[in-house]
Amino acid sequence: MQLQTEKDHKEIKKHGNYEFPVHISLEKIQAYEQNSFPWHWHPEIELTWVMSGQIEYFVNDNKYLLSEGEGLFGNSNSLHSGCMTDQKECSYLSVTFHPRFIYGYENSLLQTKYVDFITANESWHSLKLYKDVDWHQDVLIQIQSIYRMSQNPPPDYELKVHLILTGIWQKLYLYYSSLPASEQQPQKHLSRLKEILSYIQDHYTQEITLDEIADHVNICKSECCRFFKKYMKMTIFEYILFLRIQNSLALLRAGESVTKTAGMTGFSTAAYYGQIFKRYMGCSPSRYRKEHMD
Repeated sequence: MQLQTEKDHKEIKKHGNYEFPVHISLEKIQAYEQNSFPWHWHPEIELTWVMSGQIEYFVNDNKYLLSEGEGLFGNSNSLHSGCMTDQKECSYLSVTFHPRFIYGYENSLLQTKYVDFITANESWHSLKLYKDVDWHQDVLIQIQSIYRMSQNPPPDYELKVHLILTGIWQKLYLYYSSLPASEQQPQKHLSRLKEILSYIQDHYTQEITLDEIADHVNICKSECCRFFKKYMKMTIFEYILFLRIQNSLALLRAGESVTKTAGMTGFSTAAYYGQIFKRYMGCSPSRYRKEHMD
């Protein structure tokens, strides 16, 4: 399984629909290529509850180890990724919903006072939900109740889900509004990171230089490297290789030759492509192609 994104890393998958913008899904980290899902973002809020195992979860510049029974609040538009840790399988529940589901209509008081207060603050991109914090535990129990209802929806299912998610949002609002004023100042780094990711996505099939990336976002090379590694937990060069390998998988599954795939994804030679592919995937491109052709 691969997660599909647009060039700016916005996830393509729909999370519910306009009438009921809520999506509930059971996920397994081991079901993804490379036992990980890549960096992406979406306007929906995401609530995660780990059902079994552990997952390493990254949100902007934060890294979390989520274990069975724990969870995570992921804010709207935050960049996030996840991967297997210590070769342990992990199953988790994901509940995503558009902020509009809470506030109803644009510029309502519910939006401007209670929802935008949280979603507009990039520094509040995520919050780990612990089993031993009372209000966190309340949220985790409510996430589980949504899942149980989704398996056998009652006649008033949508209304009950709305009431539960509104109650969860109230707890988040009370928490964030109680923080010191110094922690309530929004930060504006996410747009720069998205610009870098979008530029790399547009040019990964070509030779990309650090000078070009830094010039694109109007910062010096050293600051560009430091900034990127702080948020992405890898160097720009490592990310480019990772992206090239990820994007090559679909070509191999479609039956393209290894040599042509290497050229189409920015590798100078098929030999170098094979070397990097084996590092990431644990096998040769030709073996992967043979085993996974559509």
